[in-house]
Amino acid sequence: MSAGSRVVSLLPSATEILFEIGAGDSVVGVTHECDHPAAARGLPTVTSSVLATDGAAPGDIDRHIHAARHAGSSIYRLDEEALAALGPDLIVTQELCDVCAMAYSEVRRAVRRLPSEIPVLSLEPRSLEEICQSVEEVGIATGRIDGAGRVATAMRARIAAIAAMEAPSPRPRVVCIEWTEPLMVGGHWVPEMVRLAGGVDVVGEEGAPSRYVSWDEVVESRPEVMILMPCGYDLARTFELVPEVASRPGFETLECTRSGRVLVVDGSAYFSRPGPRIVHGLELIAAAVRGEPAPAGAVYWNQPATSRMALISPSAL
Repeated sequence: MSAGSRVVSLLPSATEILFEIGAGDSVVGVTHECDHPAAARGLPTVTSSVLATDGAAPGDIDRHIHAARHAGSSIYRLDEEALAALGPDLIVTQELCDVCAMAYSEVRRAVRRLPSEIPVLSLEPRSLEEICQSVEEVGIATGRIDGAGRVATAMRARIAAIAAMEAPSPRPRVVCIEWTEPLMVGGHWVPEMVRLAGGVDVVGEEGAPSRYVSWDEVVESRPEVMILMPCGYDLARTFELVPEVASRPGFETLECTRSGRVLVVDGSAYFSRPGPRIVHGLELIAAAVRGEPAPAGAVYWNQPATSRMALISPSAL
């Protein structure tokens, strides 16, 4: 694959990778969800959402997504004219989840309509090491091998530092809530992050997709740490969902609630997107399983209201 000098990123995590490795000046188009780094926000967008999700409750969003998929429709719209006008020589996308980004089949179909054959790089990480490898893949595809190598090496070093820490004994039982209505728990790299951080994910499975669970299953798992990380939600929006979880039967009796280890995080930045910032998510979990103060990008639910609001204010993130 030749080095991309005009890259269209159809994946927020890929956009983050591209800028982190020094290929930001080659990015000519992004998705409507590519909000990091700030420089990406001013680039032309080639996608939009077909669902009106702004301000919608998680349950309504889930129902809309299922209805669209049942009808055989994508929840994203790709502007093929805008894509063609950008004249890309590389498109970066994914096949892992058609809820997280454009469906790969639709991307391939759009590419076939372009005047010439454009290389498509599909990123499919299911583990932290594979996320590091994705960084290196993007580096090769864009000719930024040295930059990608530096980023991947730094990521691996931070991951190794957390993994080398002495784990609490016994390891705390952890539940990672990826969606609140209906309830879903994190999969793929999230249970691995819990293990490396010193905990035990009692409902998620390493390398497997996120899955639906019942509240009874959560209660019966007796979590000592609960991490609220709704996919696509930042810290402030996640914080607004806590009462929905806290009002469920038995929440107040859970060990994680009694000990104050219900951690609200910026799931979009540090858990949902398989890019460089995923390592900070690992560090957030490591702090939670040890009962340490929450690093930036997270806040414990039991903190005084004034402290919580200061921590989730835009100036603090």
